[in-house]
Amino acid sequence: MKSSPLPREGLVFTAVALALFAIPALNAWGPESGPLAISGFQVSVWGKYLTFAVCAMSLNLIWGYTGLLCLCQNLFFALGGYMLGMYLMLMIGERGAYGSPLPDFMVFLGYRDLPLHWEPFYHFWFASAAVLWVPGLVALIFGFLAFRSRVRGVYFSILTQALTYAFALLFFRNSTTFGGNNGFTDFKEILGFDINALATTRGLYIASAILLLLTYLLSSYLLRSKFGMVQQAIRDSENRVLFSGYSTTTFKLTIFVVSAMIAGAAGALYVPQAGIINPKEMQPAESLEVVVWVAVGGRGTKWGPVIGAIVVNLLKSYTTQAFPEYWLIILGVLFVSVVLFFPEGIAGLYQRLRDRLRARKTPLARPAGA
Repeated sequence: MKSSPLPREGLVFTAVALALFAIPALNAWGPESGPLAISGFQVSVWGKYLTFAVCAMSLNLIWGYTGLLCLCQNLFFALGGYMLGMYLMLMIGERGAYGSPLPDFMVFLGYRDLPLHWEPFYHFWFASAAVLWVPGLVALIFGFLAFRSRVRGVYFSILTQALTYAFALLFFRNSTTFGGNNGFTDFKEILGFDINALATTRGLYIASAILLLLTYLLSSYLLRSKFGMVQQAIRDSENRVLFSGYSTTTFKLTIFVVSAMIAGAAGALYVPQAGIINPKEMQPAESLEVVVWVAVGGRGTKWGPVIGAIVVNLLKSYTTQAFPEYWLIILGVLFVSVVLFFPEGIAGLYQRLRDRLRARKTPLARPAGA
């Protein structure tokens, strides 16, 4: 009897969860306390990789399962980072370079009072909510206008890239009160804890791992629901879904907003671990990297984007140190190779190999009357 895929999926989920939470446990030994022990810096690096993986999973929801190539996912990622970054900047207080309660860049630009829209960010709960609703609101407004106008295919991709570029130009300006070119940095604490302390690093990593697992569970739930079935039907043939009486605009707008909020949550956890957020994270090239992560890992698969984000960023960490001038060339070659030779990505390649092995083991059926 064939085993149900659900228990097998649960086993994989459990194995991944145990592997994720093993990293802070190894760190607890201390960097020199065992052969597998890792440093606090490595925990922070892997925490950032997990936030990248969540961002990739959010893009997979809109691209892999709905068929809409969104080139502004890093915009939502950065917006979530900026929202938490505002709280972190206010928590610096008079410990900044100028000894002023205002953020250093405001003192440098001649501000005497804190701008009104910064006031609510003294409260962590408000910043946490803004991490979700600000990217969600931007996605809602843009998605409503785009989908109501029946923008599809490459035109949707071009518009999302233009949106990213427009926001990057806006945030580069000093007059927008978001730190201009330098953005936010030099954070001191979060929720009263020293942001550079080893315990805080572990806590942020664990929060990133939990977010990754929750995102996976949410994706699995959506895909098994009626909503997810319609979502995948839109990817395969939107016209047929329209002829069936469904409003594809509502479905596309909903998943677009949900994916934006997930990316915003990932960006919020990225900022305290990276120690900086600036408009560079909004540039179109950054969103293109997210597309590469999903393509390499396997578009339209649950774990593929996670694998792709981690593998590509590990390769980036090595290449930018060993061959810094060749990284973009390597990234381009990697993407082209995936598109041409294994479009299903790493996850799809594994599935293909497994199917071939099963086909070899399955005996050929005997003809009737033999």
